[in-house]
Order: sequence, then C-alpha cells, then structure tokens
Amino acid sequence: QVQLVESGGGLVQAGGSLRLSCAASGRTFGSDAMGWARQAPGKEREFVAAVTWSGLSTYYADSVKGRFTISRDNAKNTVYLQMNSLKPEDTAVYYCNAAARIATIQAIQSDYWGQGTQVTVSS
Repeated sequence: QVQLVESGGGLVQAGGSLRLSCAASGRTFGSDAMGWARQAPGKEREFVAAVTWSGLSTYYADSVKGRFTISRDNAKNTVYLQMNSLKPEDTAVYYCNAAARIATIQAIQSDYWGQGTQVTVSS
C-alpha cells in the first residue's frame, strides 16, 4: 500500500520557522516529481512547491517564493519543506503529493496524497 506521511506541523509565531517532512512507503518515488500543497479553511487547495525527481529543479507559488525551500532525499524516499518567515496567511493543512510530472503537481491533480499536517501561524 502506497503511503505518504507528513510530519513537522504545529503552532508557530509569525516570523518563525517550521520544517515539514514527508516519508513515502510502499513505492519508490525516485522517478517522480514531488510537491506540497495547502488548504486553508474555506479555501481551495493550492499549489505551494514542487521538486523534480533529481532534486535539481524547484518550483514555488509566488506567495512563498523566497521564504520556503523544497528538497528531497531519494535514498530516504523523503521530501522536505523548510518554511521561514512564516505569516498568519500561511496557516493551512499542508499536503505532500507525488506525480509523474511537475505540471500535474502544480495543477493539484497528483496521483498520490498524504493525509496532511496542520500548520498554524499566530500573529
């Protein structure tokens, strides 16, 4: 059974940092793009960041560019999201996801999804 399990969410003050992790099991994602999406209460799920299978190319939503960094460790089948300078508007459930193509991740149409981890940023 394929599973993506996120961890690292929590409550942080504005300006603080969090690091999310997503561990994959049941399948090797070394040849897939991986990414993060988020969904705030009452809003649609939105793209946050994505990384190619090699880790050499990364993509970000404009709202997080310069503050968030996505990376991956294929040996550990894990993807990370380092979030710095957090703002209250970053509050959301963050979802790890995987797909064959970056465009699929950006379109929130990935094949595999985690259960999500809550990030709350207080002002």
